[in-house]
Amino acid sequence: MTQISKNKPFKCGFVSIVGRPNVGKSTLVNSILRNNISIVTRKPQTTRNRILGIYTMPEYQAIFIDTPGIHINEKKTINRVMNKTAINAMMDTNLNLFVCDSSYWSEEDEVVLNQLKNARSPSILLLNKIDLIHPKDKLLELISTLSNKYEFSEVIPIIAKNRDSLKSLLSIIPKYLPNSPQLYESEMITDRSRVFITSEKIREKLILQLNQEIPYGLSVEIDKFSEETKQITIDAMIWVEKNGQKGIVVGKDGSTLKKIGTSARLDLKNYFKKNIHLNLWVKVKSNWADSKKELSSMGFEI
Repeated sequence: MTQISKNKPFKCGFVSIVGRPNVGKSTLVNSILRNNISIVTRKPQTTRNRILGIYTMPEYQAIFIDTPGIHINEKKTINRVMNKTAINAMMDTNLNLFVCDSSYWSEEDEVVLNQLKNARSPSILLLNKIDLIHPKDKLLELISTLSNKYEFSEVIPIIAKNRDSLKSLLSIIPKYLPNSPQLYESEMITDRSRVFITSEKIREKLILQLNQEIPYGLSVEIDKFSEETKQITIDAMIWVEKNGQKGIVVGKDGSTLKKIGTSARLDLKNYFKKNIHLNLWVKVKSNWADSKKELSSMGFEI
């Protein structure tokens, strides 16, 4: 249990983590919290919703908002919803953390930066994956170039997957937070329900297992979440947009779906520390990713 300091004013505020897709935002949140609340895959735009990660220390509570990656191509309603979610987050927080891949600057990075310029909150530039930069003079050149693009409050090189590299960032964040009582209990690490975490972990296994480019054609809804002392029983529906996608998810004689179920079951067992009885079904719901009504029913912020 975190002991709140009585000697200094307590600080509490919201910190949005923004950037283009697949740049390490969710990895950063998970590293800070030492817990996998945000799913991580190598495929871009894995994060779809705002996810709160709650980090409580004796003198402050930082509420991190892991946002969907801001991207250029808004082909479907879900793409526009995800962009809107990320942009709204950066406009309404105490601090923005702009995560970039230190190996290259892209057009999508420029799009995020232009949005940040409209935000009233200070922004810290986080240059991720600095362990891959050689020689190190390249990093100094990048810092100089990006500092000329925008007056960042801080520029901090990090390795998001290595928590030891985040000490400088975590020591700086409190000075940007307002004096305020903490908003969440010290033991909480996320505001998301166990049902939401379950659906996300199943979706993560789907994305990791499937090589085909159908992440937007997949959604997971939990029909049953029954928790007992030693076991949780879960019924989950996997929605796809086309019959062909259903065949891919199920696989020959159900082999692919079985692998996904086994992987998800093990991950959920480790997360909840209970035995998991998981039932998966796959159904087709045409064009759900392009329907505001369907997206709203699935929990997206429309």
